[in-house]
Amino acid sequence: MKPNILDNPAQIAKLDSQNMRGSLERLGQQIEQVWRQSAGLKIPASYKTTSHIVVLGMGGSALGARVIKSLFFNELKAPLEIVNGYHLPEFVNARSLVLVSSYSGTTEEPLAALSEARRRRAKLLAITSGGALAEVSRRAKIPALIFTTENNPCGSPRMGLGYLIVGAMILLAKAGVLSFRHSAARQLIKTIERFQNVFGIPAGSNHNRAKQIAGKTLGRSVWYVAAEHLAGNAHIAANQMNENGKRFAASFAVPEMNHHLLEGMRFPRSNHDNLLFILIKSDLYEDKIKQRLDLTKRVLDKNNIVNVGYLCRSRTKPEQAAEVLLFSSYVSFYSALVQGIDPTAIPFVDFFKEQLKKT
Repeated sequence: MKPNILDNPAQIAKLDSQNMRGSLERLGQQIEQVWRQSAGLKIPASYKTTSHIVVLGMGGSALGARVIKSLFFNELKAPLEIVNGYHLPEFVNARSLVLVSSYSGTTEEPLAALSEARRRRAKLLAITSGGALAEVSRRAKIPALIFTTENNPCGSPRMGLGYLIVGAMILLAKAGVLSFRHSAARQLIKTIERFQNVFGIPAGSNHNRAKQIAGKTLGRSVWYVAAEHLAGNAHIAANQMNENGKRFAASFAVPEMNHHLLEGMRFPRSNHDNLLFILIKSDLYEDKIKQRLDLTKRVLDKNNIVNVGYLCRSRTKPEQAAEVLLFSSYVSFYSALVQGIDPTAIPFVDFFKEQLKKT
């Protein structure tokens, strides 16, 4: 499939059978909606005295915690741990704040870990659209942000990140462990609206960086590199490239990757044919990190590894996180289209879940 499909809405609609485009275009509405639906939620004052925060979630439902951990690194009033599995760390106790995140409310791993958290009398929060998690929350009187999903027409949790990311921020702000006001949410919405005009389908390939980079993904695995407040965004970008683009993708953070990965560029010799590195840059990174990213590019060039950069245009860290979220979401969407595949369908994940139910 030729990359010029990206400027042809009719061809896009034929491939995009479940309307992922609609979910992308309503990211700002998701944020506005989840803020509105959280308005009456009350959280006990005792939640402010917590020793640490644990977020339970899998796949797209855990991505909000990734953003929060990097974006609020210098502001969180307690350490944050992300659990992608069935069990809690031993340190979780009655002083722990445990946030259970499941878009569907039926994901088995966080539900299993929730049972452990209840036995240990942890301070509990939940975010979900329904399912067993919503039912348990109502029955056990767990403060829960239960949102409706009309602004995510494709139905995939990875495309409902306005709900999940900002919803988690709202819950943790109400619990008193970070600061996030309505004015900040409004600014995120404005940023997303601005960049819809930059990355969306009406913006032609000649001027659309998301479309241009998606065209470069053909025949290559994709490796996102970011740092500091955008490290969580890099993880999201790789996750969405896996599921939307059906493409092998992963993320690395600077400076850690500079201590090992640079020597991994040499072999196999096919690396220069098969890899694409996307470097997420920001003027808000500290100077040492900017220098490291420049040197990382030089090492990639020395090894003839294809790499591209994206420099954030927004002025604040939260706005840059929103900008990169929209950018990477569109890149993964367009990557599927230039490959000639439906971005929403996830046949192997569905197969895996079906087989797991039989065991």
